[in-house]
Amino acid sequence: MADHAIYNYVPHHRTRNKLDGNVDKPVTVAGQLPTDNAMARFNAWIAVKVTNGVGTMWCAYAFAIIALVSLPEAISSHSAVTLVSWVSQTFLQLVLLSVIIVGQNVLAAAADKRSEATYNDADAVLHEAVKIQEHLLAQDKILAQLIAGHAEGA
Repeated sequence: MADHAIYNYVPHHRTRNKLDGNVDKPVTVAGQLPTDNAMARFNAWIAVKVTNGVGTMWCAYAFAIIALVSLPEAISSHSAVTLVSWVSQTFLQLVLLSVIIVGQNVLAAAADKRSEATYNDADAVLHEAVKIQEHLLAQDKILAQLIAGHAEGA
């Protein structure tokens, strides 16, 4: 019986890697940190620690209290320029810095969850596509057997 393959399956290179066990993991924040030298690692460590500390609502509250300490002086100056300067340069910059970092952390966490869900969905779709391909190959074998049987009977 001759092999009558009606389709030659050539997997995509990412599918082949997956089938071979060479699986890419989702990108993580930790995976983006520098690893090439000690100074780069130290700088990244400091930056992460400061960001984690400043990026809390408790820090925003503390900055608000610090800013409010100078409010009476800004009000007593009876100068709109001084009051506007206090609001923009003291209060907003100090407090919004922490609030924005907190917001970015919340948004980043949501983005990480979406990214992981997308990765898992893509992995599931790849798995399903491979199973469909296996099903089609099994059907090809049966079709080839039917064709061969029909050719022998004719």
